[in-house]
Amino acid sequence: MNRQALVEQLSEDILTYVMHGSFPDEHLASEIKPDALDERFYEYEMLIRLHFILDPDVISFVESLPSRLRSIKTQTKRVSSESRGGLNGRINWTETIKRRHTSNPTDSSLFVCENRSENYDIDENVVLKRLLALIYSTIDECEEYLSRDYEWVTERWKKGDDLIGTMREIFERNVHVTRIREPEAYEPTPRMLQRAVQSRNGIYQEASRLLRQYHRTLEGDEKAIRSLLDRTAITPDDDETLFELFVLFRYIEAIEELSDERFRLRTVESGSQEVAKLVDEDAEIVIYHDNSARDRGLSFLSDVPDKDPEDLSRTEFVEREARMVSEEYFIDRSFQTTTGRPDVIVLEVQSGSTTEYLITEVKYSTRPETIHQGIRETLEYLAFLRDDGDLVHREEEYFGSGWNGVLVVQDMDKETASVEEQRSIRILQATELESKLTDVLEQVI
Repeated sequence: MNRQALVEQLSEDILTYVMHGSFPDEHLASEIKPDALDERFYEYEMLIRLHFILDPDVISFVESLPSRLRSIKTQTKRVSSESRGGLNGRINWTETIKRRHTSNPTDSSLFVCENRSENYDIDENVVLKRLLALIYSTIDECEEYLSRDYEWVTERWKKGDDLIGTMREIFERNVHVTRIREPEAYEPTPRMLQRAVQSRNGIYQEASRLLRQYHRTLEGDEKAIRSLLDRTAITPDDDETLFELFVLFRYIEAIEELSDERFRLRTVESGSQEVAKLVDEDAEIVIYHDNSARDRGLSFLSDVPDKDPEDLSRTEFVEREARMVSEEYFIDRSFQTTTGRPDVIVLEVQSGSTTEYLITEVKYSTRPETIHQGIRETLEYLAFLRDDGDLVHREEEYFGSGWNGVLVVQDMDKETASVEEQRSIRILQATELESKLTDVLEQVI
């Protein structure tokens, strides 16, 4: 399964689950954001805003602003003012006589004068101001990253001229922009956007189009989401992350299919370690991704420290001695023998005291060496899985029933053993998930 296929499938998954509140958008954002960005970009909207200002159309729009702002539209209106003893504009005799009559008919020093004033607060300009404010505030929040020599920044915002400085100068000091009022929270309205797109002036047409594009991404437009996934995957290992998310959503989909509408997909509470939960009166299935199962007391610690030294094999003795040497060398620091953590944990809590676990490791590779490493890691996770410190699988079944561990790998063009013929764990290729994952789940749920 190549990157394009992953992006297409994940776009559908985001529309199905994330945009309907069934999957926490902050978890998605934390997974697909560039590695250099801090925790502010765990917020999905902030990540979209970063993507938005990196869009070549937005860059071109900003580049053309200095010359185009001189042609923005205004309305001329007459402003009346009352004065005494002097003239401040053209006298409106009709209003002057009325005002003298109502206040003091003998006061010949009172005049009502009119002046022409340019009004910048028309619908089209409100649309323009909202777009400029969005770009300006996003640049301000992303300044730390835009000022560094990241390729994904320099190839857009630092090509030749100081485009960031130009944008700041325009928004803070340009006489036309500063005269436009700040849009209200609900603006621009659909009517304002429509007026802008129908304008003969290209700056308004483009501003309306770019704002609508931004809103479509926030609302979950499929094309916009695909573009977001394409543009935010900047580091070399992002394909691995996208593959993990693909597997995660396949689990959610497969569990829903198996539930036969007995379960309902419940929105995960903000701040929870769980990324998805399905519940009914009899059972609870919780899905964790990466290292997010810590709050349920799950760990993966070797049993070597628990054994009598005389019962250790030579390999285990080396492991134990290495830990003890490290603890004596590094003062005030304790070392635990740990296996790391699997990519996906599916936890089922059935009625009563029965608990089952399904551990999944993901390798975005077809290399036999990498797959062998994934097999070893999955077996270690099963053998050393602990719930509140106690080993889940005892000596007679280190790896559970043989269906408690899954390794997902890329599609291979060579013959491999069927799911039924495999031992200890199940190895599934990417395109097998749709047809085989339910078979695995049925053995556990």
